[in-house]
Amino acid sequence: MLRTIRGFGILVLIYFAIAHGFPRPESLKPESWRLFALFVATVTGLVLQPIPGGAIVFIGVTMTAVVGGLTVTSALGGYADPTVWLVLVAFFISRALLNTGLARRIALLFIQWFGTTTLGVTYALAASDMTLASIIPSNSARSGGVTLPLTRSIAELYDSRPGATAGRLGSFLMVAVYQSICVTAAMFFTGQASNPLAAQMAAQQGFTITWSSWLVAGIVPGLVSLAAIPFLVRWMYPPEIHRTPEASAFARGELAKMGPMSPNEKILAAVFVSVCTAWATSGIHKFDITLTALLGAAALLITGVLTWHDVRTEHNAWDVFIWYGGMVRMGKALNDSGVTRVFAETAGAWFADFTWPLFFVCTLLIYAYAHYGFASISAHLLSMYPPFLALLVVKGAPIGLVAYAFACFANLSAGLTHYGTTPSPMFFAQEYVSFRDWWRIGAVVVTVNFLIWGTIGFGWWRLLGIF
Repeated sequence: MLRTIRGFGILVLIYFAIAHGFPRPESLKPESWRLFALFVATVTGLVLQPIPGGAIVFIGVTMTAVVGGLTVTSALGGYADPTVWLVLVAFFISRALLNTGLARRIALLFIQWFGTTTLGVTYALAASDMTLASIIPSNSARSGGVTLPLTRSIAELYDSRPGATAGRLGSFLMVAVYQSICVTAAMFFTGQASNPLAAQMAAQQGFTITWSSWLVAGIVPGLVSLAAIPFLVRWMYPPEIHRTPEASAFARGELAKMGPMSPNEKILAAVFVSVCTAWATSGIHKFDITLTALLGAAALLITGVLTWHDVRTEHNAWDVFIWYGGMVRMGKALNDSGVTRVFAETAGAWFADFTWPLFFVCTLLIYAYAHYGFASISAHLLSMYPPFLALLVVKGAPIGLVAYAFACFANLSAGLTHYGTTPSPMFFAQEYVSFRDWWRIGAVVVTVNFLIWGTIGFGWWRLLGIF
């Protein structure tokens, strides 16, 4: 209780300090300035979390109708946004993937095919997470439901457990697999819950990002990073075991226990492939991707693969729906009221002597390494993505380059610490890797990822005409 009171006290002080202490730009109305103060306090609340983040945003949305100049109808408008519903429905489909066992079957198939070496096991687990990231927007669900349990199981096949035997295999796998899932989160529109929010913010600046365009942008640098990470981690943190034929045999045994695909798995597989195909080809047939997801979920409900009880009890989905819809609306309101434009023009004047390429590199590095101070990709992106995006656009930087770079680097930077995103404490809590080694390896791997995406990635985006 004391922590909650103290946390809310800080948020109230932040609101009043900005709304009534700082000078208001003449071009902004008083309610617009109060809305900005409320937004800053809400984002700070997502970082400090005196109460859960969804509850913080719920209060923030409510207060926009009290002090921010929005009507109740307008304040709640974010919950009618199609992208918010796309994320919600993707969570429902992911629940079906976990409940039916299809997600685990996909991962076991990759391990069976490629898991005869330590590098192969890492690639297999990364490939399974990459496949699931195409439709599951929760990296914690992918890790907690599929990737981490299989990683631990394979380590224990070789009697590699926390303590004296951790270095036999488990330490390497925990670090290499975790660093890989940070990359898969950056590769897809649905790789992580806040990625669609970055797309929304880019759209407010006039740049459209779709599921298929993010896939095309992320696939080349992502695959290069996924190929490099296991070698880099093995060089820095070599396991004692290099051949793992038992892992492939374990996967075959687990698949045998599961038996042939059930009717529900077959239906779900058909829906999974259909939805992803429709998303990937949306530029051709122009069919709305949210409607595609809704139809996919409806098919699962009709066939009983997904039950209404599953929908009602998918707590993570509804939590994301609340905070995501609220933040979408608050961000749009800030843009419509001119706050974003005023910030960009004012801050841009401070760096008038910087060319946009130099300014872009400096701000991108500051933005990326600032993740040492964040325990959430979403909080990082919400607090820093909008102002940097607006500021760089004013400086003349190509909006496509800025939009993708800052969105992807937020995901990549989660590998820096053992608290960078929800799966990181899950992996770190297995106690295979020390605090020192986790941070040491994370700093090197993330820096290499930045170099890969900043060279090969930017070159690929140039070829695509993104900038």
